[in-house]
Amino acid sequence: MAEKPILDRPDFRLERKLLRRDVWPVAGVDEAGRGPLAGPVAAAAVILDPDNLPRGLNDSKQLTREEREKLYESIMKRALAVAVGFSSVKEIDAVNIRQATFRAMRRALAALAASPRYVLIDGNDLAPDLCCEGETIVKGDASILSIAAASIVAKVTRDRLMSRLCAVHPVYGFSQHVGYGTPAHLQAIEAHGPCPFHRLTFRPFRAD
Repeated sequence: MAEKPILDRPDFRLERKLLRRDVWPVAGVDEAGRGPLAGPVAAAAVILDPDNLPRGLNDSKQLTREEREKLYESIMKRALAVAVGFSSVKEIDAVNIRQATFRAMRRALAALAASPRYVLIDGNDLAPDLCCEGETIVKGDASILSIAAASIVAKVTRDRLMSRLCAVHPVYGFSQHVGYGTPAHLQAIEAHGPCPFHRLTFRPFRAD
């Protein structure tokens, strides 16, 4: 029987290349929660320690909740600096999800204990007015270790927040779907209407 191929995982090559050019610290940035109908959008910024890299990191979407939780703890113990920024539901409705995500990214970078000299951001949309130079990398959470770490931190932090919101508004089941438009969530909205943590500019709330 043929062996199962080993899937590519994120690596630290780009960060080391920048380090050799004396461009350091380098922060990876990723967001969680652009698509849900409820809850804030979160962005994480992570500066990894080149001499103490966490093992087993991957795109957070490829990991189970239990794997993410374990890797989150490893990142928090080993990274040089970690910070998370949020944009609230009110901000999302006021300025749109794209601009709110940019705000969350800038807040995360500003909260880092060490100021980065370069930023690696997942996707293809570079946030304006960053604290330093940077670049976007499509599917960076699957190829760049610092971005993969940020994707895990953002996802775990936001999921934990949605679980806390579930205790306040249990009828919506936020701890199960973390705000995404699942059939159960849509049924709860139909039965109970929106709560203060729903994004009223998103379907099914907005009138087209």
